[in-house]
Amino acid sequence: MKLSNSALLVLFASNKGAFAFSPSHCRAFGVSKTAQTQTGVLTSFAAAKDDEEDESPFNPYADPNYPELEFVNYDDPEYAVDQGDEFFAASTKDTTEEEVEAMREERRRRNDEYQFETYHAECLKSGEEFKGEWTVYRTSTFMGVDEEGARPRFKKEENVLNVVSTGKKIFLEAPEDGFEFRVDGERIVHEERLAVQADFEEDEEWEAVLAASKDIEDGHEVVSKTYVPKEMNSFDFRGPAGIMCVGNCYTVSDVVPLKDEHGDSYEGPWKEYRSEIGMQYKRMRFRVKWDYRVKDHEMDQEHPPLHLHSIIVCRETRERWPRYMTNKNVDESVGEKLFGAPGAQGGLFDPPPVGGEDQAMKYMKLDLEGGATILFPHQIDQDPEAHDGNGWVKTLDWSPGMLRYQADKKIKGGKEVRGLRTLELTEIRAADAERWRPNDDGTDMRQ
Repeated sequence: MKLSNSALLVLFASNKGAFAFSPSHCRAFGVSKTAQTQTGVLTSFAAAKDDEEDESPFNPYADPNYPELEFVNYDDPEYAVDQGDEFFAASTKDTTEEEVEAMREERRRRNDEYQFETYHAECLKSGEEFKGEWTVYRTSTFMGVDEEGARPRFKKEENVLNVVSTGKKIFLEAPEDGFEFRVDGERIVHEERLAVQADFEEDEEWEAVLAASKDIEDGHEVVSKTYVPKEMNSFDFRGPAGIMCVGNCYTVSDVVPLKDEHGDSYEGPWKEYRSEIGMQYKRMRFRVKWDYRVKDHEMDQEHPPLHLHSIIVCRETRERWPRYMTNKNVDESVGEKLFGAPGAQGGLFDPPPVGGEDQAMKYMKLDLEGGATILFPHQIDQDPEAHDGNGWVKTLDWSPGMLRYQADKKIKGGKEVRGLRTLELTEIRAADAERWRPNDDGTDMRQ
């Protein structure tokens, strides 16, 4: 140990001896050099540690794929969803509502187009002729024989009208920039006329028609009343015009304003209101027309009621007459299905709701030849306050074959009686109708 101490002492002395000429300077230089060396080592180690932290940042999610995967900290108060505003301008509430409404209108236009084309192709059979017999029922309301407010009685006209009906497209001249939708340049024009001799294959058939016709002028008056717009366009199927088709059923309507200066064709009050429901089955078509009018002494009222003037039942077949058939190979059951026993079996399959007691008193039912029954109001109030603003309904129930059909045309109330709420069609096997007949008395149409 002494040797070691001596050696250390000598070493120290040697060190001192090496700096004997300028001890303070050399001592300072040596210390400074040592300090620089130590400082340099520490500084280099710290710098290397910082570089490693930059290359391997803190991974708060303990995921081996971080940061390749994107993690969102929703607790960060500065977090904001990237809306891509640098590429697309942010939409305001007004512009968003406008865009949504434009999309809705686009869908409505497409539905209008579908209804327009379906009506022409299926209900009018693309312009083919329907030949049929029209039976007219007139009400006692306009005969001057009933007391005011009494329920009308019906008089069946002896004169059966033979009528030819068609509906064809016409095309408008396109503007320079064209039409937005193809059907914008199309219209449907209906024609209904009394039959002439050329419409029959045999002279005997024509002679039988002449013998049965007693008042030709009266027939022209009946046929001249329109139940459709003069030129039907796709927008008429929107609802306010009371026109629509569903399945093998359709409905149309037409109006005459109470005042000539009236400019809105969708809001009354009306002087005349005419409505029709039609059904097709194979080559047959069964139609019912309702004609409502305001009484002369009620014209001065602000909202005069509409009273049923007449009902027309049209029994038709396509391209031939339903009962004047010279071709022995045709289906002879057509006559039975159109002119058979009156009334739907068991009455209406599903009676619709008809409002309160006061409103229900203004409804009537009528059984028709051919296995049909209709329900309808004999008076329609145009006062918006009447019956709490409830609407009205017309129903046609017909069984032409294996299937039984019921159509319910539900319209609005008040001045908007032309407007259509819904057109509902029920189809059921005729043999199963009694089994599945609703038992809610029309209180719950959802059943």
